[in-house]
Amino acid sequence: MSEEFKIIFSGPMGAGKTTAIAAISDEAPVSTDVVNTDRAAFDKELTTAGLDYGRIEIDAETSVRLYGTPGQLRFRFMWDILGHNAAGVVILLDASQADALVQLDAFVEAFGAGKRAPLVIGVGRCAEPGALALDAFAQRLENHGLNLPLFGVDVRRREDVLLLVDTLLCLLEVSDPARLHA
Repeated sequence: MSEEFKIIFSGPMGAGKTTAIAAISDEAPVSTDVVNTDRAAFDKELTTAGLDYGRIEIDAETSVRLYGTPGQLRFRFMWDILGHNAAGVVILLDASQADALVQLDAFVEAFGAGKRAPLVIGVGRCAEPGALALDAFAQRLENHGLNLPLFGVDVRRREDVLLLVDTLLCLLEVSDPARLHA
């Protein structure tokens, strides 16, 4: 019996959700990128307005559907729509953004701090000048009483993004082993 999982990639604009899905998808990802009309908030040419979609085969029995959410708060309703029935959520953050810790709080809260589905945090651009250290994110989670998997990642690297997905699948196996071995 084959198993298919739905994993959500979420995080603020510019964190690398579209790039991460493209890095691991076995097929050309679907993207709903549009021209960014909010250049004052974030200087990037395109932004996701609806969703990103990709798919990977983990093995002959397991596949994962990958959904990326838009990052702007005005599209928050899409987070709930896409998050429905998700097996897990990858939250991507950009350590070089000044409000990265506030963004961490907002996205962890939006996805139920792992209560609805397991959460894994991927933090990119850690080596950028002025970027927050990974320890700052770990401390912020600890201050909220949360112990979530946290990784420094380069969302352009397939291996880094697969680590996030594999971690979620491991969390699912620990929380519901019968589901993965039925």
